[in-house]
Amino acid sequence: MSIDIRDLHARIDDQEIIKGLNLTLPKGEVHAIMGPNGSGKSTLAKVLSGHEDYEVTNGSVSMDGEDLLELEADERSRAGLFLAFQYPHEIPGVSNANFIRAALQARLPEGEELDAVGFYKELYAAMDALEMDRKFTGRAVNEGFSGGEKKRNEILQMAMLKPVYAILDETDSGLDIDALRIVSKGVNAMRSQDRGILVITHYQRLLDYIVPDHVHVMKDGKIIRSGDKNLALELEERGYDWLSEESAA
Repeated sequence: MSIDIRDLHARIDDQEIIKGLNLTLPKGEVHAIMGPNGSGKSTLAKVLSGHEDYEVTNGSVSMDGEDLLELEADERSRAGLFLAFQYPHEIPGVSNANFIRAALQARLPEGEELDAVGFYKELYAAMDALEMDRKFTGRAVNEGFSGGEKKRNEILQMAMLKPVYAILDETDSGLDIDALRIVSKGVNAMRSQDRGILVITHYQRLLDYIVPDHVHVMKDGKIIRSGDKNLALELEERGYDWLSEESAA
């Protein structure tokens, strides 16, 4: 079972950004997408999650055989898709605990109630693993959080929601080395044969901590090269231009 993307084209306003992208993300694997600014990496994440500003003009996306593009954003989430944002949103007036609890409750069958004691036990254990102060349960979602605290909070949500497929859009952005280590530890703890993870990043350093099974290079709206973790090391050493030069040769 997997997410299968075939000949995907997508635009925002009149600008086409995704231009015939093909990618398969199976359960049990971690894939990384790297690429220069403007290549369409974050657009891909938003299209998969159902962002209303982006229009799919051609191609298909299926998740475990179901047409993902036919689902609304909340339906995609309940079906098991999770997006960690590059720039996590603040939600004033809604505490972290209530936000996560509501998300979990929405996934339960009608009439079934979440066990409060079990919920907080699991929440505190996940927070401890991410070295988050338990006082964060009562704080409004991401309001007044540092960059590192926001990213830890995203991984906390992922740990509690247990998605089938997780898309991490530049989770390393703005992290110092200690926060990067902690966030990566949280992601690695979620690796499973029953879960696929797509890591979007500019830099090799994240992939030293979250070692991918496959690395893909995205440029001008499509995947132009795929390989193993050694491809990321080569990109770190030679940059992205050498791929274009090699293709033109």
